[in-house]
Amino acid sequence: MIAWKNLDTLAAYDKLAALKDHIDLAAVMAGENGAARVKEYQAPMAGGLNFNYAAKEVDDEVMAALAELAEEAQLIEKFEELYNGAVINTGENRMVLHHLARRQLGKAVVADGVDKREFYVSQQKKAAEFAEKVHAGEIVNEKGEAFTDVVQIGIGGSDLGPRALYIALENWARATGNFKMEAHFISNVDPDDAAAVLKAVDLSRSLFIVVSKSGTTLETLTNESFVKNALVEAGLDPSKHMLAVTSETSPMAKSEDYLAAFFMDDYIGGRYSSVSSVGGAVLSLAFGPEVFDRILKGAADEDQLATEKDIRKNPDMLDALIGLYERNVQGYTATAVLPYSQALSRFPAHLQQCDMESNGKTVNRFGEPVNYVTGPVIFGEPGTNGQHSFYQLLHQGSDIIPLQFVGFRNSQIGDDIIIEGSTSQAKLCANVAAQIVAFACGKKDENLNKDFKGGRPSSIIVGDQLTPEALGALLAHFENKIMFQGFLWNLNSFDQEGVQLGKVLAKRVLAHDTDGALKAFSDLLNI
Repeated sequence: MIAWKNLDTLAAYDKLAALKDHIDLAAVMAGENGAARVKEYQAPMAGGLNFNYAAKEVDDEVMAALAELAEEAQLIEKFEELYNGAVINTGENRMVLHHLARRQLGKAVVADGVDKREFYVSQQKKAAEFAEKVHAGEIVNEKGEAFTDVVQIGIGGSDLGPRALYIALENWARATGNFKMEAHFISNVDPDDAAAVLKAVDLSRSLFIVVSKSGTTLETLTNESFVKNALVEAGLDPSKHMLAVTSETSPMAKSEDYLAAFFMDDYIGGRYSSVSSVGGAVLSLAFGPEVFDRILKGAADEDQLATEKDIRKNPDMLDALIGLYERNVQGYTATAVLPYSQALSRFPAHLQQCDMESNGKTVNRFGEPVNYVTGPVIFGEPGTNGQHSFYQLLHQGSDIIPLQFVGFRNSQIGDDIIIEGSTSQAKLCANVAAQIVAFACGKKDENLNKDFKGGRPSSIIVGDQLTPEALGALLAHFENKIMFQGFLWNLNSFDQEGVQLGKVLAKRVLAHDTDGALKAFSDLLNI
């Protein structure tokens, strides 16, 4: 029997809380067993990746408490409930099925008389067939010319995830012969965003994907109109250039305004939708359906690991548990995601939405206030750029901020040169290794301005190369981490009421239905 309980009612949490400041990380990592710890404290991931948590503030006693907490909180059983089609999204009374877009983990899930796995696969095939026809020159523009660019129009989960995945694989695709079309993204309702993209492409040879589940998203429909106007002014028929990704019940679904439509449903939330048609259409056009399939495989293989009860063999659940220890026991307020890979430059932005929109809650899944802190602030930039930006605060600031590094032994381009005795990739890897030890061990100096206290925890996900499989595994790892933490905090991680109020007030401003401070700020902006 599944029991949804608040974190502070669990006996195992009381045991964990008693282990605050349990180890001296600086002493442990600088000690004689530091090297052995790096080899021991790791968990294999899918896609050739490995989760190493040697520089975290845990030891066997903390790990035992985390394992007890995972068991008492029924994390694996709750995951089974989720992928077997239970109504986990209590706020909207919906199932949560993004895992099903990757693989059938459990029993068949049927909703509204439809086998949902078959539905997701059918849409993947539909997008794949369309992309293959574009690549083969069977679908062309009015002049019979091949399409060269694809532009995704969407915001939030319709932009952040697909954009991050595209950027992550663009160089890899070019280097391996998998690059088919250049992709661009329009998200901000600021007209400067759309204008900049439209100036960068040949309109006559571009496809535009409009992504809106409801078909009513204000920013997306505004940008769609902006693009349609540009196409008309260029003497082009928008219906020959526009695609839709939407729900089957939206006004966009059967509209003649679109060359084709690919469907999603209410059971996959926007921030988890990169593995649905939201990401599938644009990534299949950009890199080919086979590459998108490889992303799905990496994610599916990672999902399988997330079903493992032993926390040492379940990197996603282990990361979630350690993160909860840092947030609720150690009292750390933020987490920095630091990929030492320029290809992952937009991955922290995607995780900001995925994590903070999911677990930025102060009421539990039953709508009752909780008496403990929940989701941390997520931020990050790729290394080594971040080292010359905000690492000063990370090393010597008053707040300790846990760090999640991501690094790869080899670059995507496969073409590097030796400068001053080492390649650029070697220099990149040297920096991440140095940062992990510097944060953990610090350096004593009589000059306090140069004194580093250390004891600043980090983990690293490391692999040979950022491939489609590795990217899929990385995506699923963080999604599953967020899910497990939501279970631990007894939150509904799959709605986002916090984004709604601003939308409602914005509509009032545009309708000139304002008073008080809202009117004053509207007047300030000449609306």
